[in-house]
Amino acid sequence: MDNILLGVEPPVQGSLTQRGNIGLEASKLVKKQTLAISGDELEDLLKGCQNNTEHQKEALYKGFYGYLKGVVIRYVSDYHFAEELVNDSFIKIFNNISSFNAIGQSGDITISFKAWIAKIASRTAIDFLRKKKIDFGKDDIADMPIAPIAEMQVQSTEAKDILKLLNELPKTQQAIFNLYEIEGFSHQEISGLLAIPENVSRSYLSRAKNKLKALYSENFKA
Repeated sequence: MDNILLGVEPPVQGSLTQRGNIGLEASKLVKKQTLAISGDELEDLLKGCQNNTEHQKEALYKGFYGYLKGVVIRYVSDYHFAEELVNDSFIKIFNNISSFNAIGQSGDITISFKAWIAKIASRTAIDFLRKKKIDFGKDDIADMPIAPIAEMQVQSTEAKDILKLLNELPKTQQAIFNLYEIEGFSHQEISGLLAIPENVSRSYLSRAKNKLKALYSENFKA
């Protein structure tokens, strides 16, 4: 069974598959919230959405609403605000659907589309938090830099337990962990999104993993 590596700083760049199994396992869990839509069905829906066909836009909305809500709720835990942010995200998705260019290309269009809409939803949630005066540059800033932390291994079946602990992280650590490990943003992208230096993003990610390691030991280890 695959292991999740919690506590090792991943490379600055790279896809989710290069970042360690914790990101992969977390991503698999949130993807379960999507209705079963085949690649061919999705391609037809996307073409219909690009042609502004209302019933296909509605089908896409219903098919991916749960998935996007799962993305947003990892940043904004209030369900009322989360629902509004999901709807805001879909407005952006439909307004920019022509820029999604994976239609007709080789590869899994569903994976590409989920990654594309998840980034839109993540940015929408981050924008909301910034408007709520969440200062991503000052969370635990006095304690940085930190020393490297030891590797922690847990079974892949325990990834859900780790995800349950994310809300106990400070907002900046929670946001950066989600952006990097689950959504696949690079530290360079996070730096621009949160208006913080790249090295600060890396330090917050390490702090998040360190905190999750401690919380996991306290809550799930005998």
